[in-house]
Amino acid sequence: MSDLQRTHTCGQLRKADAGSDVTLSGWVDTRRDHGGVIFIDLRDRYGKTQIVFNPVHNADTHETASALRSEFVISVRGKVEERPEGMANPDLNTGDIDVMVDIIEILNTSETTPFEITGDTEVSTELRLKYRYLDLRRPLMQKYLSARHKVYQITRKYFDSNDFIEIETPFLTKSTPEGARDYLVPSRINRGQFYALPQSPQLFKQILMVSGFDRYFQIVKCFRDEDLRAQRQPEFTQVDLEMSFVREDDVINMIEGLMVEIFKEVLGKEISVPFPRLAYKDAMTLYGCDAPDLRFEMTIKEITDIAKKSDFKVFKSVAESGNQIRGINATGCGTLSRKDIDGLTTFVNQFGAKGLAWFKVDENGLTSQIAKFFNDDLQKEIIERFNAVPGDLLLFVADKESVASQALSQLRLNIAKSNGMINEEEFNLSWVVDFPLFEYNEEMDRNDSLHHPFTSPHPDDLGHLEERPLDVRARAYDLVVNGVELGGGSIRIHKQDIQKKIFSLLNIDETTAQERFGFLLEALKYGAPPHGGLALGLDRMVTLLLGLDDIREVIAFPKTQKATCLMVDAPSDVDEKQLKDLGLSILKPE
Repeated sequence: MSDLQRTHTCGQLRKADAGSDVTLSGWVDTRRDHGGVIFIDLRDRYGKTQIVFNPVHNADTHETASALRSEFVISVRGKVEERPEGMANPDLNTGDIDVMVDIIEILNTSETTPFEITGDTEVSTELRLKYRYLDLRRPLMQKYLSARHKVYQITRKYFDSNDFIEIETPFLTKSTPEGARDYLVPSRINRGQFYALPQSPQLFKQILMVSGFDRYFQIVKCFRDEDLRAQRQPEFTQVDLEMSFVREDDVINMIEGLMVEIFKEVLGKEISVPFPRLAYKDAMTLYGCDAPDLRFEMTIKEITDIAKKSDFKVFKSVAESGNQIRGINATGCGTLSRKDIDGLTTFVNQFGAKGLAWFKVDENGLTSQIAKFFNDDLQKEIIERFNAVPGDLLLFVADKESVASQALSQLRLNIAKSNGMINEEEFNLSWVVDFPLFEYNEEMDRNDSLHHPFTSPHPDDLGHLEERPLDVRARAYDLVVNGVELGGGSIRIHKQDIQKKIFSLLNIDETTAQERFGFLLEALKYGAPPHGGLALGLDRMVTLLLGLDDIREVIAFPKTQKATCLMVDAPSDVDEKQLKDLGLSILKPE
């Protein structure tokens, strides 16, 4: 064990410490030899300090320092010296001082790392994940995880101050195959049976409300076996809460208070409350999705009525078939070339759109290959509907509503990003409310829960459950930040008869309902209070706060898009004995 015990971190010393004897420990960041004097930037997670080895001051330590290389781990003892006037380093918090080294101990050596720890060299994601312990040594990654830690602490302090109690719910639980696939865990003791890793603590937190814990929260790991994207991981963290004797506004106000604290403490930003609210129907009509980016306008407008009066057969046939012609005004984009517009057409094709019609706006009206099919009056109507001016570009998708909505939603975002229409420094927080309780599943020819089957229907719509289920509103609310759904919640069903009714409407028969959710149905018989809650994606939240695009940047040990961990090589094979103990065998692919 080293005789040198750290007294200060590498980001701690200042001009006021001059003359002090200190001991520092850390990694060799950079090494410079100037006329025999060796300067080393010593790094730990708190910062860097320049340490000096002068052969005149101490020949032995200077000789030892000659052998130092990047990422060697060392401890040094020496005296803090104020740098001469004009020699301070403004890029370092410790830039006003040096430490003249008297004693050095090499704690460990290092081979040449596969990539620079503090350099600006581009490194592949695969290499970073394989050597994650080196990647995490980088100051930038330590900054990210420190910010994540801060969000944890703010969250815990906030809920504690609001009388919430933190309760852990089980990781080994029952499989309830609704939504995404479960990760299954075989039981050795109960051979042939399986636990599931929780996709959320939903049912347990409702049970806690029945148990009398009227304010619960948890920062919890959740697991979903689904296809991965930039904003998804097979295991993720969420801030989970539930409250009894509340209505929608109570939950919303509580979350708004949390977001105010997080933005203030992490970013030093003041955000105003209440956040604006947007009805689901309006979100879909104006923006084509239920999580719109409101940092820019570019709303979707429908011209089906105008198209019916035109001579453009493509539009007329779509309109007459009961589908829609919808479009956006890409303001100021009238200078885009035909090649650029063809690129936009290819872009919308991936969302099911068969094509992209367009008009450029000039002083004389509309110009394009299809403009001749629209007389002056119709052109004027289109221009007025989009509030278009010369220099604008109008883009249209003619298809069924779901296709047009998705294509135009993605198109408006693509154009805004490509043309600098988004203020990247801005944070737009809003609520989407008044969701439908059900959505129609065309593939399965059935109604599914838009959120989950435990969401309460609006009391005014209970009479419509049987005859008009798709018209029933949910007591649900989503928090959207810059076009990303950060969290979602609802007031829950707290009466057994209504919960049974919802199961029935979802084609979950009594036997299946009892098998999957019997414990909940039983609990609802014993004085379950009205309750509601919400879950926030913590990984997503930190990603947004730091202005990043990939949640893997804020997770210490993330998975690849194939759900693998390159560092430990997981998932991996297990030996036959383990399988035998579990009563399992592996089917080899044919």
